[in-house]
Amino acid sequence: MKRFVYLLLTTVFMVSLVACDNSQNQIENNGTHTSQTIAKEGDSVLIAYFTAAENSGVDAISSASYTTIDGTDVGRVRAVADMIKEGTGGELFSIQTETVYPADGEELIDYASQEQDEDARPVLTSEIENFDQYDVVFIGYPTWWYDMPQALYSFFDTYDFSGKTIVPFNVHNGSQFSGTIETIKKLEPNATVVTDGYTVSENDVADASEDVQVWLTSLGY
Repeated sequence: MKRFVYLLLTTVFMVSLVACDNSQNQIENNGTHTSQTIAKEGDSVLIAYFTAAENSGVDAISSASYTTIDGTDVGRVRAVADMIKEGTGGELFSIQTETVYPADGEELIDYASQEQDEDARPVLTSEIENFDQYDVVFIGYPTWWYDMPQALYSFFDTYDFSGKTIVPFNVHNGSQFSGTIETIKKLEPNATVVTDGYTVSENDVADASEDVQVWLTSLGY
């Protein structure tokens, strides 16, 4: 009987440890805890982001890619980018493509799946002037089918990130970064990629400002 009780208590203890570890990982993945201080005086900061809301045509205001901030409809990833701009003073850059993405959420996800199957490289229509001047580049994107949008692959193909610091941020529907930070590290082996990026559920974007500022403070901003 004592042996059974001992085994039961041991099992409960081990489960508790795993739960605590998972909870801590969740906190770190949400960007509210990090030990990577990257901010340096004089660094030039760029905040590049991709959101379907700015690549879905003029009638996309009802798109699932939007949220409402202070009474204004804005793309979810753009909303987080604005919060980062507020905390860093960096410059915003919208990654835009020739591809016009569906505004409807289900159609958009289906289209994203097709692009992934084809390993597509959407043609970019926006261009960063004097990319070399930036030391730190925050890069934001939604998670589509457990990966970055293919437009991000076009973006990384276009610019040389050697010697720069890349800081990912992300909006998701339950899958968080889904390994995309490791993908960025493989695509840009000569850059420093911050692994404690900020990721937030699409349902929580409108209320994320305080969390974003806490995360930026932990990075040194």
